[in-house]
Amino acid sequence: MEYSEVEVKLKEIEELLDKLGKEHPKEIAAFSRFLRETLDNKALTTREKELIALALGISAGCEWCIYLHTQKALEAGAKPEELIEAGLVAVLMAGGPALMHLIPLMKAIEKFEKE
Repeated sequence: MEYSEVEVKLKEIEELLDKLGKEHPKEIAAFSRFLRETLDNKALTTREKELIALALGISAGCEWCIYLHTQKALEAGAKPEELIEAGLVAVLMAGGPALMHLIPLMKAIEKFEKE
C-alpha cells in the first residue's frame, strides 16, 4: 500500500515521539503534559487553539505541524473553510513563503475529507 505524503509525515511524528519518549522520557512527558494542558478548552476552545496552531505551523513552514494541526482542528470540529481562513491569516502575517505552505494544507484537507 502506498502512503500519501500526509500519512508519511504523521507517521514520522509518531516515530519521533516514540523514539524520544524512550531516550528522553522526562522531557517528552513534560512536553506532552504541557501540550495537553495548553490545548484543553479554557478561554479558547480546542478548535480555536488548533486553528491558531495551524496558522503558526504555516507561518513557520513546518509541514509536519500543518498536517498534524489540520487533522486535530478537523477532529475538534473545524470546517475546511476555517482552515483555509487560518492559513490566509498566516500568509497575511508571514508573506509569500507562508502562501506556499498552503499547498500541504490543501493536501491535508483533501486527505482528511476522504476519511
